[in-house]
Amino acid sequence: MKKIFLSICCLAFLTNCKSNKSKTKETGKSIDSIQNIYQFTVKNIKGDTFDLSTLKGKKVMIVNTASKCGLTPQYEQLQNLYEAYKDKKFIIIGFPANNFLWQEPGTNSEIASFCSKNYGVTFPMMSKISVKGSDIHPLYEMLTQKSKNGLQNSKVKWNFQKYLINVNGELEMVISPKTLPNDTSVIEWINK
Repeated sequence: MKKIFLSICCLAFLTNCKSNKSKTKETGKSIDSIQNIYQFTVKNIKGDTFDLSTLKGKKVMIVNTASKCGLTPQYEQLQNLYEAYKDKKFIIIGFPANNFLWQEPGTNSEIASFCSKNYGVTFPMMSKISVKGSDIHPLYEMLTQKSKNGLQNSKVKWNFQKYLINVNGELEMVISPKTLPNDTSVIEWINK
């Protein structure tokens, strides 16, 4: 009986040692469980494949958007921010979503036309997705679950919530929907 107990204890000790080796020294996070955006491929608003691994080395703002929301005018600040910093290894990726009071009912084509005509949007827009609920897109699963992003749990509270991704493709900050894209905290993050 003692031999079995000792064998189990040794096995548990060795397993613990092995799992500690797969954690980073800086954070203690498991390398295998933490994800970054580079593993995802999405569809752009025209339906073409957009591989997020092409963004390596850039800071990225991911934002869920809507055309019929009180926050829709944020498109203007998003576009201005993109134009000001796009040559400084910064990009904005817009994800239209109809998760909040059906404020993005249009087709991808209608959304693209609306963004271009009303706000002159030139930053990449993706196909409409779900950012919460049972049909949440896998990218947003990663962005909202600490077990997958290594930073924090979050809920997408409304349209125009912003996720700031560092040059390694890792979630670094979550910005409230009501905080403007050109807020000082965002500008400082881009410039650091």
